[in-house]
Amino acid sequence: MKRSLPTLTTVLLLAMGAAAQASPKTPADTSASESDAPIANPGRPTVSTPATLTPVGYAQFETGVLSAWRSPDFSSQTSMNEVVKFSVSRRIELLAGFEPVAHSRAGSVSSNDAGGVLLGVQTVLYHGEGAKPTFSASYFHSVYGGTAPDLDIGSANNSVLLLASADVKKFHYDANAFFNEVTFDPIRRAQFGQSLSVSHPLSARFGLSGEIWHFSQPFLHGNAVGNLWALSYSASKDLVFDGGFNRGLTSTSTRWEVVAGFTYLLPHKLFRR
Repeated sequence: MKRSLPTLTTVLLLAMGAAAQASPKTPADTSASESDAPIANPGRPTVSTPATLTPVGYAQFETGVLSAWRSPDFSSQTSMNEVVKFSVSRRIELLAGFEPVAHSRAGSVSSNDAGGVLLGVQTVLYHGEGAKPTFSASYFHSVYGGTAPDLDIGSANNSVLLLASADVKKFHYDANAFFNEVTFDPIRRAQFGQSLSVSHPLSARFGLSGEIWHFSQPFLHGNAVGNLWALSYSASKDLVFDGGFNRGLTSTSTRWEVVAGFTYLLPHKLFRR
């Protein structure tokens, strides 16, 4: 599956990282009483994924569109992507990521293709608070590779992520380390990646995120590096809109990417504990 800037991953993949309170990546309040409104915890549109989980018992949908230009496998591409998250406890979150369709162009040739499907799980290893970081780990597996051309980091059959998130003096950060298995049949190789996203509230509803990320490219013998900037708008505690752009910084990176979408947390619990 190609990378989408939700965090599935990335890998999202992935995995595959605007918040409803003020900051685009403020941790969700998963311990609030049922009388309190749940708060969305978006992982998009950055490459980084929050180490914190979504509210327990609520389904969260992260929906977006990505347009990209000048990548190793295509000259332009526009795709839709979706990530669904559901926390079954304060430590366990289930994830599914898929790309329904991608329209790609390489020179004068264009095509419409299906993207891949990823399933994953994330677990909190240590619950932090404030400047003390929360640490998590996640695993993703590609159950369908799709036929759409990949972005600059390629596709991963299996991915393990280590994640950390914290708040320091009104700044929030999400840091991820990626350990991927990528395949160019029949060859399998290891891919490594790192990402760091920092966000800060501009007002009660608007937030700004900046990110730097890197992935090795074992089959191209290169490195994909990008710098992403995004704005978020919290329409309510359960609905967050986002938009931004990514600039590739190496010759084998996708040169430009523009992203837009929203995160919606269903306001009703699907189960009660």
